Amino acid sequence: MPSLLQPVAHALLQAREEINELMTNFPEELLFTPLYGMASVGFHLQHLNGVLDRLFTYAAGNSLTKEQLDYLQFEGKTNPSAKIIDLVNAFNGQVDKALVQLQATSENTLIEFRGVGRAQLPSTVIGLYVHAAEHTMRHVGQLLITARVMKDLNSG
Repeated sequence: MPSLLQPVAHALLQAREEINELMTNFPEELLFTPLYGMASVGFHLQHLNGVLDRLFTYAAGNSLTKEQLDYLQFEGKTNPSAKIIDLVNAFNGQVDKALVQLQATSENTLIEFRGVGRAQLPSTVIGLYVHAAEHTMRHVGQLLITARVMKDLNSG
């Protein structure tokens, strides 16, 4: 892996570790429960998986597939059949996939242009990878607070 991408990999590994620890024994019935108008734990778990998938797709120079666009529409929707373990495992798999892509990325491509979305907003390979890392960590922080407060409020 290019040494310039090690911070991205470390952030993703840290996110995975924190999510796996936090979601152990989190009550299933609280997964999509709103808290003070904030996004639910379920939303964050869905979004973490989806955003990594989308940003790494753009970094690879690809457009989103129909399945990725469908998943984007699904994010944030209450899904009574969703299980925490499945959402966590999906995120773990997405991190594994991202690490493989980072490993295969040549330093020579890091400043190459990448268009994002239908509007082809300008970015670069390294810009997308760094954004994926910071966006992931931002949502992990929000997830940590939301999950801890929900556990505290519902433990008594």
